[in-house]
Amino acid sequence: MTSTATTAKVSRFPKWASNFGVQIIAGLIAGLVLGLIARSLGGDPKTDPNGLVTTLGLIGSSYVSLLKAAVVPLIFTAVVSSIANLRQVTNAARLAWNTLLWFAITSLIAVSIGIVLGLVFQPGAGTGTAAPKDYTGKSGDWWAFLIGLFPSNFLGLGASTKAVDGGALVTSVNFNVLQILVIAIAIGIAALKVGKAADPFLKLNGSALAVIQKVLWWIIRLAPIGTVGLIGSAVATYGWTTIGSLGKFTLAIYVGLALVLFVVYPVLIKSHGLSIKQYFSGVWPAVQLGFVSRSSIGTLPLTQRVTERNLGVPRAYASFAVPLGATTKMDGCAAIYPAIAAIFVAQFFGIQLDLGQYLLIVLVSVLGSAATAGTTGAVVMLTLTLSTLGLPLAGVGLLLAVDPILDMGRTAVNVAGQALVPTIVSKRHGILNEELYNAPRNGNPFSDDSTELLGEVSDEKGANHDAGEPDSQRELANA
Repeated sequence: MTSTATTAKVSRFPKWASNFGVQIIAGLIAGLVLGLIARSLGGDPKTDPNGLVTTLGLIGSSYVSLLKAAVVPLIFTAVVSSIANLRQVTNAARLAWNTLLWFAITSLIAVSIGIVLGLVFQPGAGTGTAAPKDYTGKSGDWWAFLIGLFPSNFLGLGASTKAVDGGALVTSVNFNVLQILVIAIAIGIAALKVGKAADPFLKLNGSALAVIQKVLWWIIRLAPIGTVGLIGSAVATYGWTTIGSLGKFTLAIYVGLALVLFVVYPVLIKSHGLSIKQYFSGVWPAVQLGFVSRSSIGTLPLTQRVTERNLGVPRAYASFAVPLGATTKMDGCAAIYPAIAAIFVAQFFGIQLDLGQYLLIVLVSVLGSAATAGTTGAVVMLTLTLSTLGLPLAGVGLLLAVDPILDMGRTAVNVAGQALVPTIVSKRHGILNEELYNAPRNGNPFSDDSTELLGEVSDEKGANHDAGEPDSQRELANA
């Protein structure tokens, strides 16, 4: 007869210290302190940085580079998988069309709010700063933007060569996220049309997506360290004077984000006969992670999980709508932010915008949100908007100081919207599991009765809801 004894695992740290949110807050505080120390050590942070400024900048830029490295494979595999999952959905074409329609409707509302707030707050007015000497005043070519959607090669890659100190030529390779999205959509649709012959490809793509999500989860776990570098570098480089001068702009952004999250979304939820309280309690775990991680793509596994388990969206449809939303549905980064930022830059340099330019802001925001790529920051989207309007690109540098602060709120709104649209569309099509949507949660990340209520609804094969779920999803849920 044998006996076994189990020994509880003893942690060296209190439970609260291992909480991801607490780690991010600690990173923010540490970054602020180190940034102030670095600034006090002297030296010009831009032309002659001291060792601490250089170190903080290296940590922050390295973390962002890690996130960007996962963008191309993650967008491609996620979009192909999301479109392929339409095979499991009844009336797939209508659901897909309605999803894209509601993406556009909510983005249009958000960008309209951004424009109104930019005109009301006047965040960049009264600076007396003249436009740069190279500013021509000509609007960008909107048709060039549309033509740029068509890929010039399979991977949507481009290369540029520039001279550096000493006359040496350096070639850098970059990618066009919009073109990658077009390629992924085309391949996903082709896989649907091919049918069973595409099964091996889709299985390989699904496996690749699971592996990439795992790697991305490792990167996200480094977010507290990355936050130290990003915040510390911003404080050391720009200081409190510059950051303070952007306070009005920051306030306008967060007022816009609050209006969308706590007014527009509840109105849409209520107008469809659903409980506002249940929506927020259901989506909140993903919103929290989006706020601290500043990455819609990084939050994707948890967003999809809460959309299915808390909001009652069928898994087959959620696996299409949520990944697609994580790459193209950006009410914070691609609607509110570029609208207010473009108006700020115009006001800062004393440039008057006409009605046509305001319409261009709307069009770029609704159609070009995929340019944000779902990673931290919305610099690409801002650059795209300023270029299309013909505004000075020097304005991008003005906003980098407060971008980490803004990006937290932007991403939280992005994530909330990525769960909202599938919920609304499911309700409108009569496929929402309202018993699961209204199930009690009692402060838990997921509904108390979610396992029982999900039953065999998870997919047409009758597999258990958590079967085959990547470990990263379970880890994110516990973060």
